[in-house]
Amino acid sequence: MLRHVRVVPLAAESLGVRSMCTYVETGDIRILLDSGVSLCPVRYGLAPHPQEFKAIIEARGRIAEAAEKAEFVTISHYHYDHVTPSFEDWLCNWTQAEVTARQVYEGKKILAKNPREQINYSQRERAWMFQKTSGRYATSIEVADGKTFCFGSTEVRFSVPVPHGVETSELGWVVMTTIKCDGETFLFAPDIQGPMAEHTVEIILSQKPSLLMVGGPPLYLTGFKLNEEQAHNGLNNMQKIVETVPHVIIEHHLLRDEEWREKTTGIFYSAYKAAHTVQTAAEYLSKQNTFLEARRKKLFEEDPPTNDFKTWTRKNEETRKHVKPPI
Repeated sequence: MLRHVRVVPLAAESLGVRSMCTYVETGDIRILLDSGVSLCPVRYGLAPHPQEFKAIIEARGRIAEAAEKAEFVTISHYHYDHVTPSFEDWLCNWTQAEVTARQVYEGKKILAKNPREQINYSQRERAWMFQKTSGRYATSIEVADGKTFCFGSTEVRFSVPVPHGVETSELGWVVMTTIKCDGETFLFAPDIQGPMAEHTVEIILSQKPSLLMVGGPPLYLTGFKLNEEQAHNGLNNMQKIVETVPHVIIEHHLLRDEEWREKTTGIFYSAYKAAHTVQTAAEYLSKQNTFLEARRKKLFEEDPPTNDFKTWTRKNEETRKHVKPPI
């Protein structure tokens, strides 16, 4: 879709894992956006299926390969599906202590969300830990909030912090990344959940992106952590965006709902009327969608795991983090 800005999604819900990790390359810069990937430890009362573990292993391989090329790594916020921790965790993050984080961050320049301002308590704690552990491998860590960096004809611009969902979200704030080169604009908008916040819509549209990758609303949490009005606002704002932006990749929380396509027919129709495209990351890569978490219950029914794997799932969560599953 773009000639001067190469965009390659590496890990995403449509690729079977929780992530929005994306590699971007222009003639001036190679940058890895949000280099984390995770699995949900419990969904439908079930641990991740072996197919999910195979997906995260493949995603980790793609991220490591891209990290070898990248000069910069960004951190939009400090959730572990967006930043790689340095501790061992084979259950959620598929990380080997020290080794995995080092593969991602060693020798890189990190452009990161401010660890002290406009940040909630849990992310502030994780940011502090990141600086003491994974961040030690980087050549530098620079606060990116609201800043613009220029590399030849390429401009990398970070938004001011925007809500991780609704304006009053307890999950804190994230920064979006806009990469411009030779008249083309790619905007990376993780975890804005639609967006639900109106000001976030204004920021996105002001950048006039040629291609937008956006995290949709967590419809699977409606009636639990999300009310009907918030879900409606997230979908309504996505509809406004696809009417204006020529190419949109929708990902993340939205795709954890197995009925997400049926619930977004209005968005696809609006894009169709405007002659715009809406795709998942997998579709953008001309791959088949692999919504593993959303289908976890069916996976266990259709593809029962081995007895060894079932025995592993009965161990407590802390033990499973330190023992690789027999897949």
